[in-house]
Amino acid sequence: MNALASLAAILILAVAPAAADDVRPDTPTSVKGARIVTVEEAKKLLDRKATNLVDARSPLNFGKGHVPGATLVSYREKSEYKVDFDATQDVFDLARLPADKNASVVIYSDGPSGWKAYKATVLSVRAGYRNVLWMRDGFAGWVGKSLPVEH
Repeated sequence: MNALASLAAILILAVAPAAADDVRPDTPTSVKGARIVTVEEAKKLLDRKATNLVDARSPLNFGKGHVPGATLVSYREKSEYKVDFDATQDVFDLARLPADKNASVVIYSDGPSGWKAYKATVLSVRAGYRNVLWMRDGFAGWVGKSLPVEH
């Protein structure tokens, strides 16, 4: 019994760091130079065809369902989940955003823990885009409001 308890303790200690790595902190609640929009605000802009929607998730998740009319511009991240992330570790194709840097762009990913959208928003602002909107509640928020989904 003692050996079994020791084995259990070793397994718990071996697995615990991996489980801790999977825990993502929520994203910040603001981005300098951008504005957070609600799902409802993004829907109104979309209905008026007054914005460009950018989905920063993976192609796999985009294929499972996305906001109608959204363009996939995957954010491939290796940087840490923190405000002062190292963007040189990541890949985001800014050339896929509208050429007009005054155009409205709504960026989203999974939801409040979706760092891809946060990071894409930061990089878009740094690149000189002046009307960047971040749908922080993301695709989860969209689906949670029972809004239409495109596959």
